[in-house]
Amino acid sequence: MLYFVLAATLGVYFLFAAVQGDYGVFRQVQIAGEAEALTAERDALVAELAALRNLTRRLSDGYLDIELLDEQVRDVLGYVRADEIIIR
Repeated sequence: MLYFVLAATLGVYFLFAAVQGDYGVFRQVQIAGEAEALTAERDALVAELAALRNLTRRLSDGYLDIELLDEQVRDVLGYVRADEIIIR
């Protein structure tokens, strides 16, 4: 009888460890979800980096986009031409 109780106790312990432990089923699902979230965040950061590289290139000495430069001056410095009317 003692052997059956010991075997059942060990079985329950190993079953619990397989489901709830550090390398259990629930932990593997959690790790997969975290990996998907981090992959989505990485993709968003790559897209943001590409946009910033594009803006940097458009404002560089070799390729100057006058309209983008004008937009940045207006946004950052608050520049307004004398012939413009501002409506707030």
